[in-house]
Amino acid sequence: MEFRIGNAKIRIIRGDITEQETDAIVNAANSSLMGGGGVDGAIHRKGGPKILEECKRIRRTQWPNGLPTGKAVITTGGNLKAKYVIHTVGPVWRGGKHGEAELLADAYRNSLKLAVSKGIRTISFPAISTGAYGYPMEEAAEVALKTVRDFLEDEDKLDEVVFVLFTESAYKVYERKAREILAE
Repeated sequence: MEFRIGNAKIRIIRGDITEQETDAIVNAANSSLMGGGGVDGAIHRKGGPKILEECKRIRRTQWPNGLPTGKAVITTGGNLKAKYVIHTVGPVWRGGKHGEAELLADAYRNSLKLAVSKGIRTISFPAISTGAYGYPMEEAAEVALKTVRDFLEDEDKLDEVVFVLFTESAYKVYERKAREILAE
């Protein structure tokens, strides 16, 4: 499924984010940046030790107490097809009344800003916060799609944004939400 916003193409696909050939992929990281489960663990395993080395350096030099929710940092892609990994921390779902939507929007927005600042033209996102952090897929898809749409309406330096959904159910939610939000 594909949409255009300004100069950029937005694609919704089912797949494995570690296999994407975009300039950068986004990691739904935890604040430690040391790897973990889900998308985070898969990226660290497939990308190899170089990613972890750079994450350790970031922890030593920039974020000694861990990467705050909504912020983003960049490392090499290591052994991945993507040249870079942008690590961002999404919010833990606590019922929706604790600023989760704004924090999730920040995670997408700050990842996009960082990509543009590094000259990245193509980027792939997972469904941030929808795994272990428990963010409901419907609400997460709406925040993600609206945030990316709004960013692309103001920024013309990206060629492609890909939402890579691991499960069929997640893909179907994003597909339906994209028709509502991006086809307006």
